[in-house]
Amino acid sequence: MAHFSTVRQMEQSKKIIMGIDPGTNRTGYGILEVGGRKPRAVVIGDIDLHKLTDPYDKLAYIFKRVGALIDEYQPDEVALESPFFGENVQSMLKLGRAQGVAMAAALSRGLPVAEYAPTRIKQSITGRGSAAKDQVAAILQSMLGITYDPKRLDATDGMAVAVCHYFTTCSTINALAGTARAKGLGGKLKATSSRGSSSWEQFLRQNPDRELKSETPARRTIKKPIK
Repeated sequence: MAHFSTVRQMEQSKKIIMGIDPGTNRTGYGILEVGGRKPRAVVIGDIDLHKLTDPYDKLAYIFKRVGALIDEYQPDEVALESPFFGENVQSMLKLGRAQGVAMAAALSRGLPVAEYAPTRIKQSITGRGSAAKDQVAAILQSMLGITYDPKRLDATDGMAVAVCHYFTTCSTINALAGTARAKGLGGKLKATSSRGSSSWEQFLRQNPDRELKSETPARRTIKKPIK
């Protein structure tokens, strides 16, 4: 009875989640409304920074636009994608700064903030941490009924962050599963269902044209120390 009561409370109380994919050329965002039996996409978009050449002007504009979006849509929580720790230190530094100012815009308004690694976000949506951007976008289109521009996938990446946060913290399965959080959603505990990470495979069976036959996951080279 307690479980059903928890689920009923979740369905009655609506929450707005803002997901942000920070970038120095485009910063994607998605606004997700949750609280019913099915999450609803409010809006997806991106902040275009191509016309700004000065890196500090870009940071100021990200802070300003993220703050304006928060004021307009009044999210209860903000989730951001954390920078990928690759070999390009300069790129990581730039992304870290973009994430920092977006985070500061949320914190300045007293909102709770969460961070998720890129692989965890992809895994929560598709079941694969190495999924491509368009695979994530295709799943979100099927899940939320959104339309997107294949040339501007930063917007769907922003929505993916919001959905990942929803799966991790707010979804009905969490109320029922308690501490047995599904590993297929990016957690560290044992999966509650053997189907928890099969969402992308099932989607491909239903939509075989979506699979990228030539796709190969990026490989990271580990350099051996010089003796």
